[in-house]
Amino acid sequence: MTIETQVKDFTEVLTSRRSVRHYDPSFKISDEEIKEILELATKAPSSANTQSWRFLVITDQALKDQLLPIANNQQQVVDASAVVVILGDLEMYTKLGEINEAAVNAGYMTEEVAQRFTENYQKLLTSIPKERLTEMVAFDAGLVSMQIMLAARSKGYDTVPMGGYDRAKLKAFFEIPDRYLPLLVLPIGKAKEEGRPTVRLPLDEITFWNGVK
Repeated sequence: MTIETQVKDFTEVLTSRRSVRHYDPSFKISDEEIKEILELATKAPSSANTQSWRFLVITDQALKDQLLPIANNQQQVVDASAVVVILGDLEMYTKLGEINEAAVNAGYMTEEVAQRFTENYQKLLTSIPKERLTEMVAFDAGLVSMQIMLAARSKGYDTVPMGGYDRAKLKAFFEIPDRYLPLLVLPIGKAKEEGRPTVRLPLDEITFWNGVK
């Protein structure tokens, strides 16, 4: 495959993505393929490589049906093959040692660097205000969510990012511990109707060069 073909294929994925709200309820994506999509998405960058995202994957139809009122009666949560709830782990620093040890085993850093990195960031992340920690996990969730949408699109599937849901009811229904903050609801499936094309502001109106005027 040539570089030109790779660029063309990537551009096609980017430009063909739509926010799809009408899904074929008879179409099912296998658990393995959902795992592949999520695995690709986790290549996203994150704050200090903490990988603070967590995924609640809902494929059980009865659970999706009960999610409907929590999601303000938006039918896509019922009809999509799966609904992925993106959670932010406010205690993501507890995984730093595991992450950095894996980096050592892969030959990406030395034991000394891994230990120092882990200690420094655990100290930092346990001392900052919860509000700042929340900002960090929300930032990371945005990065991984976009990756999920593009990975799904590359496989011919569609998505729609949803912020319109009752967070408190979602947490209560799924008994989500307080350390996990629900940030986005993301249905994935096969479109029954194509998503509506949208327009974008001209680049010149949203881009500043060497200073904001």
